[in-house]
Amino acid sequence: MTTELETRIEAALDTVRPFLKADGGDVEVVSLSDNNNLVLRFLGSCNSCSMSDMTLKAGIEDTLRRSIPELGTITAIKA
Repeated sequence: MTTELETRIEAALDTVRPFLKADGGDVEVVSLSDNNNLVLRFLGSCNSCSMSDMTLKAGIEDTLRRSIPELGTITAIKA
């Protein structure tokens, strides 16, 4: 069952996915803890891109924080 918060996270990620997919990449939610800490996984070319840390901070994290300020930490792992 998907929670309202998870739905909001996916909606926010959907706004940045076209940019990731244009470069052959994507991102998926790995986990969301009880205290709203979010772990994402880079997929495709994002997995090996040297700019993925900047993409996380400047693109994905900013978008998520604007839409969902109650999120805790946001981290990303590579596949």
